[in-house]
Amino acid sequence: MSSTVKDMLATYPADLGDIDRAKLTRCIEECIACAQACTACADACLSEGMAGDLAKCIRTDMDCADICTATAAVLSRHTGYDANITRAILTACATACEACADECTRHADMHEHCRVCAEACRSCRQACDDLLSALG
Repeated sequence: MSSTVKDMLATYPADLGDIDRAKLTRCIEECIACAQACTACADACLSEGMAGDLAKCIRTDMDCADICTATAAVLSRHTGYDANITRAILTACATACEACADECTRHADMHEHCRVCAEACRSCRQACDDLLSALG
């Protein structure tokens, strides 16, 4: 199956080295999907009429969305690649996703958007962990 991320990686004019392109593609796509889910979840929490009770969830959603967006951007750039920066941002993203999944799970029984967001966060965390493992 073709994707924009996969297509853009295929058009990169320089050698990407030994990086696992499938894991890189999946991680970028999961980061983008997670950022969208977290942004939408934060917005839905604000619409629940109980924003005060959901303040930590909203904050965690917003932090995770920002970190996932930054991770996707860093992973999409290959000129002057720095493996230490890549490892650091993947670790930060996995940590943010875990925290957000845990927080959203606390509200998942009452708010379906939190359940969906928690799933997206867990999937993104797994993709970050998988890419980190592949980087060695």
